[in-house]
Amino acid sequence: MRPVVVVGDAGLDVVARHSGPIAHGGDVRAKVTIEPGGAGANTAVWLAACGASPVLVARVGADSAGRQVHAELTSAGVQCAFAVDPELATCCVVVLVDENGQRSMLPDRGANARFSPADLDPGLLAAANGHLHLSGYVLLDATSRPAGLAALAAARDAGWTTSVDPQAAVLINATPTFLDDVRGVDILMPNADELQALTGSSDPAAGKDLLTHVGAVVVTTGPDGASWVDADGLVSVPAEVTECVDSTGAGDAFDAGFLAAWLGGASKRDALLGGVRAGSRAVSLVGAQPPR
Repeated sequence: MRPVVVVGDAGLDVVARHSGPIAHGGDVRAKVTIEPGGAGANTAVWLAACGASPVLVARVGADSAGRQVHAELTSAGVQCAFAVDPELATCCVVVLVDENGQRSMLPDRGANARFSPADLDPGLLAAANGHLHLSGYVLLDATSRPAGLAALAAARDAGWTTSVDPQAAVLINATPTFLDDVRGVDILMPNADELQALTGSSDPAAGKDLLTHVGAVVVTTGPDGASWVDADGLVSVPAEVTECVDSTGAGDAFDAGFLAAWLGGASKRDALLGGVRAGSRAVSLVGAQPPR
């Protein structure tokens, strides 16, 4: 498989599965777990689970959480190329999961918000024919945006292919530069809500409107499956029938399953199916990463 570097957030997820509506000012019983998370880390771990040997570039704090994340990811087969921030804490996300498995997130990007161009070692891109995957959260925060742009530029200069997951429709709406930031990316990987924010439509066919900026668009549509859109047309695959226990990290898992298959030489359809398999496995588990 081709070398792959993931650039994005790493941190801890506090996942609270509550059994009823949140009672403002009151108590609701929940089952709580604390696990490594962050969109970049999630994709890297799922890539490792799919047989790749990924490198994760991120920024963590000089704290016990950062050390825990490093140890957990290393044990999962991810090479961690972390910058350590001497002041800001490691990223932490509180994830509220309802009885239908749908999640709401309260993120504190912490040290990731101060991710800088200097945090990417150019030596990581020295191999031939590699691929760089960037979490859109890096571009959607003004403080880390220059680092995201620098990572994409460095990958292109090295002759690597690139992909970006937009990650958050609400933040896309608040970031008018996003499409310019991803211009020249080989594969843009939005979900239906993010596609709506980018084009005004959640129909996968609307991905064709983005081809003036990117080479291809891979759209995930939850229970309706996934689609690949490029100059040759549209290829779609169905979703798998799976009980949704926790949707946290499902998109990150899809990215990994898709990229592992595509970087291994799979067809468009088989790459989509690889993404669907990983995403379906993710929603059947509590937490954003596969069990160790």
